[in-house]
Amino acid sequence: MDFALLCTRVYTLFLLVLLYSPCMHVRSPIDLNPLNSILETPTEASVDYGRIIFNSPAAILRPKSPKDISLLLGFLSSSSSNKYLTVAARGAGHSIYGQAQASGGIVIEMDSLPSSIKIHRWGDGDKIISYADVSGGTLWIELLEESLKLGLAPRSWTDYLYLSIGGTLSNAGISGQAFKYGPQISNVLQLDIITGEGELVTCSPSKSSELFYAALGGLGQFGIITSARIILQEAPKKVTWVKAFYSDFDLFTKDQEMLISMPEKVDYVEGFIVLNEKNFHNSFAAFPSLDSMIPKLEKGILSEVYYCIEFTVYDYQPKDSNVKQVVEDISREMSYIPSLIYTVEVSYYDFLNRVSIEEKSLRERGMWDVSHPWLNILVPKSGIEEFKDLLLEIISPDQEFEGLILIYPLLRDKWATNTSAVLPESDEVVYIVGILRSANPSDRLSDILRENCRMAKAAAGNQAIRAKQYLPHYHSQEQWKEHFGSGWEQFAGRKLRFDPRNVLGPGQGIFPN
Repeated sequence: MDFALLCTRVYTLFLLVLLYSPCMHVRSPIDLNPLNSILETPTEASVDYGRIIFNSPAAILRPKSPKDISLLLGFLSSSSSNKYLTVAARGAGHSIYGQAQASGGIVIEMDSLPSSIKIHRWGDGDKIISYADVSGGTLWIELLEESLKLGLAPRSWTDYLYLSIGGTLSNAGISGQAFKYGPQISNVLQLDIITGEGELVTCSPSKSSELFYAALGGLGQFGIITSARIILQEAPKKVTWVKAFYSDFDLFTKDQEMLISMPEKVDYVEGFIVLNEKNFHNSFAAFPSLDSMIPKLEKGILSEVYYCIEFTVYDYQPKDSNVKQVVEDISREMSYIPSLIYTVEVSYYDFLNRVSIEEKSLRERGMWDVSHPWLNILVPKSGIEEFKDLLLEIISPDQEFEGLILIYPLLRDKWATNTSAVLPESDEVVYIVGILRSANPSDRLSDILRENCRMAKAAAGNQAIRAKQYLPHYHSQEQWKEHFGSGWEQFAGRKLRFDPRNVLGPGQGIFPN
């Protein structure tokens, strides 16, 4: 063991002995006494979904209440001798590049906080407002299941629901509903946050608003979200789910932009780049009519690059008995390949939880617990065609591609202003492109990371594209300054105010400790 790391762990032991109470536990594979717990490497906190970076903490904290977190952070900030210890909050462990890790520090397992979901409705008639108060370690799937019992659901989602609420709010939280309601950070009424100095603050747009907006999309730099108040709305009963294929990229993007201009009819819009046959199967494993699609597609479409739009129309039975007609009217305005459109009807729950089917498939093929060198890029509308060309130049349709490529438009004016989230600085329409790959075999990882680096650098540096990373990962503060651009001074100022010792979020690598 590295001597410096050993010293850090022993020092962390000393701190935790001072802090130790029945409500605060250090977890490790050996549970004999605090000393063994500290010196034994807590391996689960050094692994995330990316399986690319592995930084071991000195200890794992499993708090039983937010006060335990406040006590820890308050103690670390109380003396200059504690300035080298860092703390990271870990939700569901789905970071890609070690963002929720703390090398030689302390990782707080947020799922150990008591799960709490309290749903409220107030008002009369058409003015009823519904929301849920939810603990930060709660998963979105848990909120969905609980709110559906009352016929309610959040408005904005991520594609995968087994993510923590505090985790996605620290980034943005986007899916195909974002064009209509904005990302998840635009659908929050209030937060409970523990700052880097251990202060527990309840904040909202009208109360401690600077901390509220800083934490939303703040990459865990300003505080740990222990509770959130999430907007709810009436949940539909069923969903009509449509997939349509294109050979022309320009028609594909024009139709996507047309769909997001119809929020009164359309409820969800996403899209895919289909590189080849294997990529096709990876992209559409969750679609119920997959078997009926394959015969037509195998007649030649899978030998070329194609594009697929998927959109949905929600059915709030019995009010919307004309959903079928709405879908037909929308489809008539689209320019897809006439024989390649597919429609199914599923329950609202099954649609939102569709990625769990893909997860099952990946686990069965041994592809879940491998490295996932994902790259997510936000591209202005004016640069999306050039970025597509760049992508296809770097990732050849002829090469082995294990994963999928998402591409769909968002609307800038649906994003809450003054948050820490970063969008490209031009164009009202912004595309999210998710290159979601698995490194199998593992010796492909280095090659994929080099391709990602080349693509990200070219997209950011090309004035015709001017892209920004979503779920960003950089290696220096200079790169982070470039990422935030004109927003860097505000971001750094908020850090100085709410976490002046740079205790929080060390895995992001933004503010060296």
